[in-house]
Amino acid sequence: MVELAGIIILGILAQWVAWKFKIPAILPLILIGLLVGPIAAEFINEDGTKWIEPIWNEEQKKGLFPGEGLFYFVSLAISIILFEGGLTLKRSEIRNVGPVITKLITVGAAVTFFGGAVLAHYLFGLSWDLCFLFSGLIIVTGPTVITPILRNIPLKRDVSTVLKWEGILIDPIGALVAVLVFEFIFVGGEVGFTKTALIEFGKIVLFGTTFGFTFAHALVFAINKKFIPHYLLNVVSLSVVLLVFIESEVFAHESGLLAVVVMGMVIGNSKLDNIKELLYFKESLSVLLISILFILLSANINYNDLMLLYRWETLALFLVIVFVIRPLAVFISAQGSKLKMNEKMFISWVGPRGIVAAGIASLFGSKLRAEDVVGAEYITPLVFMIVLGTVLLNATTARLFARISGVFLMKSEGILIIGASKVSRLIAQYLIDNGRHVVLVDSNQNNVNEAEKMGVEAYTENIYSDTLKDNVELNDIGYLLALTGNADINRYAVEKFGAQFGEHGSFRLASKLELENGSILPEDGVFTLSDDFNNLIEVSESYPSIQEVTVKDLESYNDKLEDIKSNKDQIPLFLKTSKGEIHIIPSLDDNVEKEIDTKSKLVYMGKALV
Repeated sequence: MVELAGIIILGILAQWVAWKFKIPAILPLILIGLLVGPIAAEFINEDGTKWIEPIWNEEQKKGLFPGEGLFYFVSLAISIILFEGGLTLKRSEIRNVGPVITKLITVGAAVTFFGGAVLAHYLFGLSWDLCFLFSGLIIVTGPTVITPILRNIPLKRDVSTVLKWEGILIDPIGALVAVLVFEFIFVGGEVGFTKTALIEFGKIVLFGTTFGFTFAHALVFAINKKFIPHYLLNVVSLSVVLLVFIESEVFAHESGLLAVVVMGMVIGNSKLDNIKELLYFKESLSVLLISILFILLSANINYNDLMLLYRWETLALFLVIVFVIRPLAVFISAQGSKLKMNEKMFISWVGPRGIVAAGIASLFGSKLRAEDVVGAEYITPLVFMIVLGTVLLNATTARLFARISGVFLMKSEGILIIGASKVSRLIAQYLIDNGRHVVLVDSNQNNVNEAEKMGVEAYTENIYSDTLKDNVELNDIGYLLALTGNADINRYAVEKFGAQFGEHGSFRLASKLELENGSILPEDGVFTLSDDFNNLIEVSESYPSIQEVTVKDLESYNDKLEDIKSNKDQIPLFLKTSKGEIHIIPSLDDNVEKEIDTKSKLVYMGKALV
């Protein structure tokens, strides 16, 4: 009882420490696991026992899981984590990230796969089968380690997008490669790549994709037809994931991971009304499982296994993988792309491995050791060394290297608009046409859908939750505009997100009450202090277009501004300079004169000036 409670308590404590110090949670989780496991057994407890013994030890009468219980738990937990990762994969977003991502998860993965295997073979003398298993495991990076790094570093958009999508897409690919190589070893035996092993490959792919695809559509159908009550939605979904994993395993050993990834991808791209709620539940569950898994797997390592790495070849393996193989994979994949040299260098630098590598390595390593495969004892410690080393390196140096390489955003110019009404969509489209990155956020799915039809990036979010703060796609945002029809929401959005997203300014629409009482006009009011949301909607419905008129000096600017303000069919928005800079009109009160030149334009919404 104490051990079980201790794992959960220590795991959540490690998650909090990671959040507090802005580091990937894997780092403190692994360190805690090593402390309560092999370090406690070797240096603290005189009787040589671990504080947490994951596997039941008959001699010591101590342990949490009897027999194969730990690895059953690991398999089920990883299946849930991979399913949650599959839910986040959207076909539309994958199409937008470009050919670099495709090459990274194919050509780049192949470079790591063959390069890592050659290194392990000639440095440690392992068989080729085991070397390819090791290299298959270190293909993955993973969102659980990439996301915390990206979240805390303002990067150029192309760079963060490449890293984020590589991490999400490579997880199931790396898991599948590792599973297939393991199947070659386990089925083929000493002969290796036999006809039987090839048949098993086919069974894994066939049953994994079939079960995942079929059950995904069945679950979506059941949810949309209200066959499942709302309060049972999350737990039924969880049980179906576990059912798919187990059923697929019954028909084809080691096909369960592929099945749950396919299931997650299909559900994530389906028209499911409750997809957000399902995703939030799975994210929370994944955090708990990751916390438990890393402590258990780290604690399960024996001190003697760690001592296998106490040789110069270990350092050489790590250095070549990080500083030769990873950059080689990135530069080959990015050849011919629009990525600059410094951007390729930073992507090469950031490649931490995560839960899939550690979990599957522990699982497969133990199974192969049980079969007395020569050299199998190296698999788990070698992979853990790569995981811990890359996470430690990237967590401590990524921000500094981003500054050195020049991909660190010194000034965030993106614009976040709260509210995706017709007004917001018109304004967003104009800003995008003028070269600005704009993101709309709204709790109304219809508004978000309309924005996406226009090609405007939009998210369905509740601003009262914290999920918006964790979105790495918003790390180049420097301006915040709250343009909803609810004055309280506008005010709350500026107060909550102003510090994070309003580096250069946070603005909101004035409420009807504030407009009626001129003495309480907001200092952060936007566009005009004489129009509220209703006025904006009326103009956008009657004249849904953004107009420009040239202003050559301060006098002509003031004249045109007064003309627009006095016309109920027009509302002033921005001042655009000859350099293409766009300024929100209320923010120009003190310095408007120095911003105007002979080619400046006053931007407004509504009826064109005669």
